[in-house]
Amino acid sequence: MSPDALITHFVGASALVLVAAHAAGWLARQLKQPYIVGQLAAGIALGPSLLGSLAPDAYAALFPEEIGPALTGFAQFALVVFLFAVGYELDLKMLGDRARTSLIVALASFGVPMAVGCGGALLFEEQLHGLGMPRDLSPAMVVFAGIALSITAVPVLTAIVRENGLSRSVPGVVAVSAAGVLDAVCWTVLAGALMDSGGAESALDWPWRVVLAVGFVTVMALAARPVLRRLLWRTRLEPSLRLALLIGFALGSAWVTHSLGLHVIFGALLAGVVVPREEGGTLDPDLLRPLHDVSSLLLPYFFVLSGQSVALNSMDGTGWTVLLVVTALAVVTKIGSGTLAARLGGLDRHDARTVGVLLSARGLTELIALNAGLQAGLLSAPLYTVLVFMALATTLLTQPLLLLIRRLAERDGPAPPAHGAAAAPGPRGGTTTAPAADVS
Repeated sequence: MSPDALITHFVGASALVLVAAHAAGWLARQLKQPYIVGQLAAGIALGPSLLGSLAPDAYAALFPEEIGPALTGFAQFALVVFLFAVGYELDLKMLGDRARTSLIVALASFGVPMAVGCGGALLFEEQLHGLGMPRDLSPAMVVFAGIALSITAVPVLTAIVRENGLSRSVPGVVAVSAAGVLDAVCWTVLAGALMDSGGAESALDWPWRVVLAVGFVTVMALAARPVLRRLLWRTRLEPSLRLALLIGFALGSAWVTHSLGLHVIFGALLAGVVVPREEGGTLDPDLLRPLHDVSSLLLPYFFVLSGQSVALNSMDGTGWTVLLVVTALAVVTKIGSGTLAARLGGLDRHDARTVGVLLSARGLTELIALNAGLQAGLLSAPLYTVLVFMALATTLLTQPLLLLIRRLAERDGPAPPAHGAAAAPGPRGGTTTAPAADVS
């Protein structure tokens, strides 16, 4: 294919990708579902499983193999910008008066699914072998199975909290705070699993990669942060120039972690974490708004890239059975551990159930982790397909389960004040605490 033809195909495919994904996201929002659900569904529909099966000629014309690197490049760029914004927004100081409860919830909603996922991988090796996994799973594969059940999607959770009027309620603040802690733990464990996997693209052995990664994190925390603080606070650069420099910084950090055998996502997250906030600890809207706009515009490339790897035709009876079991375990372990931990932290039963349901939303964060695991050789294509549909199912279930909990709360009447909180009726159910931070 000539360069001109390649560009033409890519432009045409991009038009379809952007319009279809954002239209599907809008439709999902009209159905009271997160935007990501529609975008992921569009990505799967544009992949080989649906479009490729129903109209193979059209699929081959729209997505020839030659444009694969361009799609991957745009998808990786979108991930870097998105995760840079996630890292910048991550603030564990928001735990506030609910620090103890949030930490208990975070540890429980990580530990229980992690143990169940790892144990299930070891107990059902034969069934996983039927999905293309090796008979003897490596330690990294076992750990990754636990991570797949442990992840909570902070951006999706935050959107659901905001859309349900829970931003200033006890369960909303606890869930978002716990998810922030959980996110940090999951990314750290995932980094270790990918570094220990044989699929890492690095000539160095993993002990050297660990040493270099720790050194890079130290340099970023101790040297990059002061330099950025001086650059951002004292020079007062124009917003457009500051945005360009910081995205370049994130891309450079992503390149370093990729060179160390990790995924670009870790460098992007780290870059966002070390960028200092405004004086007083506030987020810079002139930075955050364009980051969200750029990532929202380009993330459909990632969803299409994810859909390219979904292999519905590989799903036999074993695959559908594993999907049902994994989805049930994902829902039960997250909701159960989160609810029980929230109750132990002093929340009433309805608020505790709300926390558990919110933490069960996996969404985009799960897809990013699954994509990294697939690239590292920790997942087979059929198992990747199973886990993608698990992520979609758990995200879809979140809103209906929240409505069910709200109706149960209305039927049972007003709940007593949560332990240690000055309670007042919260918006659309739950209780508010003062001074709870607005996490929307």
